[in-house]
This record gives sequence, structure tokens and C-alpha cells, in this order.
Amino acid sequence: MTTTTMPHRKAPVAMSSSPASSWRRSQGKWALLFLSPWIVGLVLLTLGPIVASLLMSFTDYDLLDTPRWVGVANYTRMFTADPLWWQSVKVTAIYVAVSVPLQLAFALLLAIMLNRGVKGLVMWRAIYYIPSLFGSGVAIAILWREIFGATGLLNTLLGVIGIQSTTSWIGDPNWSLGTLMLLRVWEFGSPMIIFLAGLKQIPGELYEAASIDGAGGPRKFFSVTLPMLTPIIFFNLILQLINAFQIFGSAFIIGGGTGGAANSMLVYTLYLYQAAFNNFQMGYAAAMAWVLLVIIGAVTAVNFWISRYWVHYSDD
Repeated sequence: MTTTTMPHRKAPVAMSSSPASSWRRSQGKWALLFLSPWIVGLVLLTLGPIVASLLMSFTDYDLLDTPRWVGVANYTRMFTADPLWWQSVKVTAIYVAVSVPLQLAFALLLAIMLNRGVKGLVMWRAIYYIPSLFGSGVAIAILWREIFGATGLLNTLLGVIGIQSTTSWIGDPNWSLGTLMLLRVWEFGSPMIIFLAGLKQIPGELYEAASIDGAGGPRKFFSVTLPMLTPIIFFNLILQLINAFQIFGSAFIIGGGTGGAANSMLVYTLYLYQAAFNNFQMGYAAAMAWVLLVIIGAVTAVNFWISRYWVHYSDD
């Protein structure tokens, strides 16, 4: 009986990497090379300082001596033994709660006016955006201080209409914070442009249907414009809230760096600056910065949670 032998199979030889995979590895190396400046900057200029400030918040550090670990003493002092911290929280809360809604309402009003087929829309848009470019600048803050001073433009205009006033509006604790709020409202350009873009996206058919149903201007606004704009309102609200919590330059210049009369303009970041660079309490200032981060994060999270009840998207 003849026995047939099966041919011996050779073990598969490992295939060399294909040209495509080699090309991808080469491209990956080049990508890392070009990204390396950003990665180094992220680690050294962003992540590094963030971690350092967190560690510093648990120390007593005056910029001159070696930091001394004190645990949560800075946070305990902040919440239980520092009335100025509570004053800064109060001033900032009032400032944010009043100025942001007023700013958004004014920006929406102007956006609606500009959306009514105004001639030279591009020019008017540019003109109205200018306050947002210069509103938080040093020159505008100095101008604002002169306008609301005892001999400023406001009192001069009041005198023209027969109202004699020598009040320094920035020196009066009852009015000083209001001048900061007014400056915030004056910086309406950025949200106005965003509102105007949102108004352009609302389908005209909705207004035609509302007109057929007999709806007037106010009804169209509350039944069509406002619901369709809620995502834009929410977007502007989050941006302006975050920015308002971080107000510093205008409060520093208008209040003379001291917080104004009776600390009426002692916003949070101004007090943080005083703690760090006037009193050389860097550890305490770092703790304040982290608390501010938590406050902004909490306010933003609450707004995102509440948004499900009033923000309406086109696919809802």
C-alpha cells in the first residue's frame, strides 16, 4: 500500500510593515513635533501653574520666605474670620445679578432694532460693537471716573437742566457700584452681535403664521422670537456670567485700587489682588482663586441644569 506524504508547510514569514503604516508613523512623529511647543506651553504655562496654585492654597507664603504648609487654615480663615472676604462676595454677587441681565436685555433690544432692515447695518453693527472693544480698557475706566466725579460730565449735564449736584457718584457708597454696573451694560456689543446672528436664523414662516393667527408685535416677540432665541440667550448668559465674576480692571481703576468708599466696589478679584500683592499673602490669595473657580463652576452647572426647563432647541 502506497503512503502519500503531505507537503510540509512552511511557517508564515512575518511581513514587513506596509508603506502605508510606515507613512502614518512618520506623519505621527511630525505631528508630535509640530504640537510640541503647544504641549510644552500647556504643561509649563497652564497645568503647572494650576497645580502649583492648588498646592500653594494650603500654605502660608509671602513671596520672600519658603512656603509653610498650613493645611486648610486659609479656607477656614476665609469662611469664618474674614469679613472683607464676605463683603467682596456680596459686592460681586450684586454686581453679577444686576449687571448681566441688564446688559443682555439692552443688547437684545438693540439687536431687534438693527434686525428691522436698518440701512447701513454693517456700519451700525461696527459702531455698536466699539464699546465692547474699549469698555474694559484703562482709558475708558479713567474716563468713566471723570464722568461720575464730583465735577464730572454727569453733574454738569444735571446742572444744565436745573439740578445742582456736587455728588461724587463713584465716592458715594450708595451709587459707586451702580457706576460699575452701568459700565458693564455699556459693553453690550459682543452679546448684541450674537443676538443679531440668532435673529437672522429665525424662519420668516413662523412670523407669517403668527400674523395669520392675528398675533401682534408683543405676541410675536414672546411666542416666536423669545422661544427661538433661548439657546442664544443661554449661550450669552453663560459667557457674560463668567466674565462678570472676573471683573477687575474697571473696579481697580474707578475705585482707586482700594475698593471705593466703605468697600462698596470691593469685587472679589480686587480683594484677591490686594491679598496677593498688597499684603503678600499668596497662599491665601491662591485659596481665594480656587474658591472663585468653584463658585463659577457651580453657577454654570446650576444654569445648565435649569436650562432644560426654559431653553428650547429646534429639534425639541
